[in-house]
Amino acid sequence: MSEVTRSLLQRWGASFRRGADFDSWGQLVEAIDEYQILARHLQKEAQAQHNNSEFTEEQKKTIGKIATCLELRSAALQSTQSQEEFKLEDLKKLEPILKNILTYNKEFPFDVQPVPLRRILAPGEEEHLEFEEDEEEGGAGAGSPDSFPARVPGTLLPRLPSEPGMTLLTIRIEKIGLKDAGQCIDPYITVSVKDLNGIDLTPVQDTPVASRKEDTYVHFNVDIELQKHIEKLTKGAAIFFEFKHYKPKKRFTSTKCFAFMEMDEIKPGPIVIELYKKPTDFKRKKLQLLTKKPLYLHLHQTLHKE
Repeated sequence: MSEVTRSLLQRWGASFRRGADFDSWGQLVEAIDEYQILARHLQKEAQAQHNNSEFTEEQKKTIGKIATCLELRSAALQSTQSQEEFKLEDLKKLEPILKNILTYNKEFPFDVQPVPLRRILAPGEEEHLEFEEDEEEGGAGAGSPDSFPARVPGTLLPRLPSEPGMTLLTIRIEKIGLKDAGQCIDPYITVSVKDLNGIDLTPVQDTPVASRKEDTYVHFNVDIELQKHIEKLTKGAAIFFEFKHYKPKKRFTSTKCFAFMEMDEIKPGPIVIELYKKPTDFKRKKLQLLTKKPLYLHLHQTLHKE
C-alpha cells in the first residue's frame, strides 16, 4: 500500500468515526454534515478514471456502495418517519469494510448500488423507472424532463449594470414549505425565465444547496439577480422555480415540484406562491397543485430603478 493510499484510508476512517460519534451523541446536524462530506469524497474516488489508483474496479464499487449508505443514513437523520430507515448500527458495520477495503472480498451486507454520476434521462425515460411517488407527487403536464445532468448547484449570476429608466429585479428565495422537507438530500432550486412557449429568455441559474432544513421548511435565504431588465421581458413571460433534490436509490437528481411568478406579480416586498406537481409545465397549460396544505414558496422582491 502506498503512503498516499494509506493516508487516504486514514482520513476516510477518521471522518467515518466522527460522523458516527456525532450520530450516537445526538448531534444530528454535525453527523449529517460529516456523512455527506465523506460520501462525496467516496463517490469521487469510486468514479475516478485515473490510472494511478490502487483500487480495483470491484473495490471502487464497494466504496461507492458505502457512499450510498452514508447518504441513506444522512437522509434517515433528516426524516420524521421511523420506518425503513438506515440505522446507525447498520452503518457501523461498514467501518471495518472501509478500513480494510484493499483486502475485503466478502459480499456487501446491504442491497444498495453505488451512486454513479448524476445523469440526465431522456424525456419519457423516467416513466420506465419505479418512482416512489406519494399522493402529492407525479401528475400530468408538458415540460422539462424530471432529471438533470451532474452539475454542482450554485450558478448564480451578478446583477446586470443599471440603465436609465430600466428596472432590475432581485428575488430573495427565503424558504419552501414541504411536508417531507427533512428527507430531501442536497436540495436546490433552478430559476429560469420563460416566454409563453417555454423558451428561455435569460440564462438559467441554480441556487447553492439549501442552508438548512427545519420542520416542514427548506431554507435557502439566497438572492437571485434577474438577468434582464423588467421592461425588456416579453408579454406573458414568467419566472420559474424548480425544486430539485437527489435520490440515492434512483441515482439521479429529481424535480420534486415547481412554482412560477407572472409579470403582474412583480412588485416590491414579500410574496408567497403556490407549488405545482412535476413535470415542470413551462407553458402553464396543465397545472396541478402539489398539495392542499398551506405550503408555499416564500420570496421577497426588490426592484432597482436608475
